[in-house]
Amino acid sequence: MELQRNYKFWFCPGSVDLYGDAEIQVVTEHSRIIVDELNRSGLIPFEIVLKPTLISNPTIRKTFHEANEDEECAGIIAWMHMFSPAKSWILGLKELRKPLLHLHTQFNEEIPYDTLDMDFININQSAHGDREFAYMLARMGLEHKIVAGHWSAESVQKKIGGWMRTAAGIIESSHLRVLRLSDNMRNVADTEGDKVDAQIRFGWEVDTYPVNEAAEAVSAVSQSDVNALTDEYYKTYGIILDRRDPSEFRRHVEVQAQIELGIERFMKEKDYQAVVTHFGDLGSLKQLPGLAMQRLMAKGYGFAAEGDWKTAALLRLVKLMTAGMADAKGTSFMEDYTYNLVPGRQGILETHMLEICPSIADGPVSIRVNPLVLGAREDPARLVFTAKEGDAIAASLIDMGDNFRLVINDVTCKKTEKPMPNLPVATAFWTPKPDFETGLEAWLMTGGAHHTVMTYDLTADQLGGWGEAMGIETIYIDEHTTIRDLKKELRR
Repeated sequence: MELQRNYKFWFCPGSVDLYGDAEIQVVTEHSRIIVDELNRSGLIPFEIVLKPTLISNPTIRKTFHEANEDEECAGIIAWMHMFSPAKSWILGLKELRKPLLHLHTQFNEEIPYDTLDMDFININQSAHGDREFAYMLARMGLEHKIVAGHWSAESVQKKIGGWMRTAAGIIESSHLRVLRLSDNMRNVADTEGDKVDAQIRFGWEVDTYPVNEAAEAVSAVSQSDVNALTDEYYKTYGIILDRRDPSEFRRHVEVQAQIELGIERFMKEKDYQAVVTHFGDLGSLKQLPGLAMQRLMAKGYGFAAEGDWKTAALLRLVKLMTAGMADAKGTSFMEDYTYNLVPGRQGILETHMLEICPSIADGPVSIRVNPLVLGAREDPARLVFTAKEGDAIAASLIDMGDNFRLVINDVTCKKTEKPMPNLPVATAFWTPKPDFETGLEAWLMTGGAHHTVMTYDLTADQLGGWGEAMGIETIYIDEHTTIRDLKKELRR
């Protein structure tokens, strides 16, 4: 499926007409060089397009209106090469509906001490112009990102690239549609939420279909298509028979192949990008979708179990925000299960009944067929593996009644101390920051849910930037977190 759209970001330099046309040409040329070098850097995930230097209120307003209407434009990068009276930007900024980055830089890296004169200072006065522009952004209370430093610095280019992924998530949010094949698990609280408010705030359409409508699509899949996909499974993954008869084992695997094909076709036909299931409402499906959902997540679909549409939607967004990332380590739906509380070796064993995305796998990925008490169906096939080591984030989107809250915890993933041969599911094992006890206390204090989206590939700031752009409360739990400060933050 399509994950990375052909987004572009508009580079909009600002200036003033006090010094003449020749000076404006300098601004234009400097801007062209910056844009060309950023595009060649290898650190920018989307193309940057240079726009004419903006000076007047009508030109600024017209440019931002065009940005709003251009479906390929995912954001504006604004830079004041010279002084630019900020009142000229007010109407354009009021009407801008695309993400905004204020790049605080200047063309020259070093002050040309030997030749410096007033002509040079008048043209190269970003230190002046950007403050005027920043004042207006602050005065208007507009959500935006600020990146400061020389444009050629790798650190600056990485920050710009990181913000672009956040901006893509902001734009994609308004296109997201979630398919619910069941309601939420009965009497569970943290997976509930206001779907109307979610559509107002995030742009998400969350719709429910009887599970048997999707089951009909599953039943319609031909045996030849099932055989072909099952053959692909057998070529791609290891097979752990667990003493089962090989032909009987394959039949269970074929059921998941049919579910994958049928549900994906159903979603494509009705234009959904995320899906939730629930073991308590499987209709005529023969198995709880396990391997099938793992495969759909690996393709980029959002998913969560037990009807948790908020987590499914968030997973889809993170998949989009990390699409095309070099050396990506993966993103998955996840659930907290059990603890290791031995001092010095604490951690949380993360897993689910079946549905963990194989994009996070480290080492071999295999198929197992094992009984599952929940669901009252035949033994489902699933992919089993262990997750990669490294730093990651775990994020939970919860409905607090009067607002949504996004909780983001920095975690360190590591290997479990011993094999778990009797646990037939994929697993991860992590320790939350700032330390095990404080991380747990902080997560519980914020109301963070038991379902999360975990990713190695976004920083907390990148995902948090999406939450802040959506106008929701965003809470970070990281190496700087203290319980005392968190209590103060939650009382605000």
